[in-house]
Amino acid sequence: MDYTIRAIRADEWEKTRAIRLDALRDPAAGIAFLDTYEAAVGRPESFWRERAEGSAEESGRARQFVAEAPDGSWVGTATVLVERPSDETRFGAPAKVDQTHVVGVYVRPGARGTGLTERLFQGCVEWSWGLSEPVVRRVRLYVHQDNARAAAFYRRFGFVATGERVPVPGDASTYECEYEIRRPAARA
Repeated sequence: MDYTIRAIRADEWEKTRAIRLDALRDPAAGIAFLDTYEAAVGRPESFWRERAEGSAEESGRARQFVAEAPDGSWVGTATVLVERPSDETRFGAPAKVDQTHVVGVYVRPGARGTGLTERLFQGCVEWSWGLSEPVVRRVRLYVHQDNARAAAFYRRFGFVATGERVPVPGDASTYECEYEIRRPAARA
């Protein structure tokens, strides 16, 4: 099937909510997301509207990409957040350079193994390198220490472990490990 990878629009908050709730019901959600279905399903419409507006194609601080089927259904998503050294840290180590942070990666089970995750990541990384303000020096993400499948994908895509680890909120006995891709010298 031919999927389109594109940024969401601000008015697509209902689809944004639906795919997030589906992701949080996935068996791997406990080690893939720092959120729960129970918490997310109770959030008001205003939360989902703000979330969509903040990561839509019109926004400059974040971008949510989706893999859209010909029938208009969404089968995958990934979000990229701009992080600057002057920003409050959302998760992990504070930014030392202008960077982006990939979060919320999810592909529906029936579409896994089709190359969609690679295409979503390509959209995230290309958008990051294409920013003129700020000029992004690296793209980072975190992966739970027990999420070997995700870590293997990130390495295949070109991310490398930085050695930075942060405790999982609410469970200091487990860690999220940081991976990064540095901006190619030709794009600096």
